[in-house]
This record gives sequence, structure tokens and C-alpha cells, in this order.
Amino acid sequence: MSNLFTNLRRSLIVSLFFLVLLGILYPLAGTGLSQLAFHHQANGSLTADGSTLIGQSWPGPRWFQGRADGTVLTTGPDHIIVSGTNQPGPRSKALEQAVAKQAAKLKAEGIVPTSDLVTTSGSLVDPDISPHSAYVQVDAVAKARHLPVAAVRHLVATHIHGRQLGFLGAPYVDVLELNLALAHLR
Repeated sequence: MSNLFTNLRRSLIVSLFFLVLLGILYPLAGTGLSQLAFHHQANGSLTADGSTLIGQSWPGPRWFQGRADGTVLTTGPDHIIVSGTNQPGPRSKALEQAVAKQAAKLKAEGIVPTSDLVTTSGSLVDPDISPHSAYVQVDAVAKARHLPVAAVRHLVATHIHGRQLGFLGAPYVDVLELNLALAHLR
């Protein structure tokens, strides 16, 4: 019986030790390091106008459009974007209808639909589009804002991010950054 209590006591001490170490100290250390080294990213990469990591809807054609929204739940004046829901398959009628609807909306605004602008990303909330998708919107945005097309085209050119490390991924444009710069363009 004494051996049973000794083993029970040891297992409780080991369990408590690992609970404190891995359940409290390790997460606190990770949070502290991320706050010190990556403060902006650890807090959601928020700006006054939204997150640079999450795409958002922009009323067109006065603003550059990002990728089509994923699942958006509307609760009063707030919109909650849900990531990680089921994506429709390539033969889905729902996907076909959503793409057709988005393409028609873009055409009505004078924008040539591209695959970036009519389909969602894998996460449903990607804030980036290809440079081509930004350039096809230049004429419509310039016209809606009464700006010279050359100035808007130059704005897009200055907001193209290159490949990571020079060879990973594809060039992209962050729509939030581009629209913030557009807001300051006179």
C-alpha cells in the first residue's frame, strides 16, 4: 500500500510539474518573445483601417477590389469573416454561380474579371492579388476618382511586392496598402 501512495504522489508531482512547465511557462515565454520580436504581427497586423493579413470588401469601383470574400456572416453593422470553412469543389454549381455573379459585378463596374478577382483564396481571407489583377482595375478606379490613369498605374507599380527571398512565391499587391495609398493620392 505504501508503494501505491509513493507512485501516486510521484505521478501527481510529475503531472503538476509538466502542467506548470508546458501549460503556463512555455505559452507565456512564446507570447513574450513574439511580443518583443514581432509585436505588429503578434497583435494581428492591425492598422487603423483593418488588418494587413485579412482581406476585406471595398466598395467598387472607387477602390481596388481584392479577392472575392469567403464566408461572411453579417451581424448587424458588423461583418465577421470566417476562415477555414468548406470550399466548394471545381464542379460545384454554387462555385459556378458565385464566380458568374462576381464576374458580372466586375464587368458592370468596368473591370475585366481575372481569376484572382472572381475566386476566393484557400483561406477565404487572402488580402493579396496579382499585379495583373490590380492593373486591370486602374482605368475604372481612375475614372471613378477623376484621377489621371498614369498616376493610378504608377501607384500600382510602386505597391508590387516581389517574390520572397527573390525566388519564393509570386509577385503580389496588398489591396489594403494600395487603397490606403490611393486615399492619399491627390
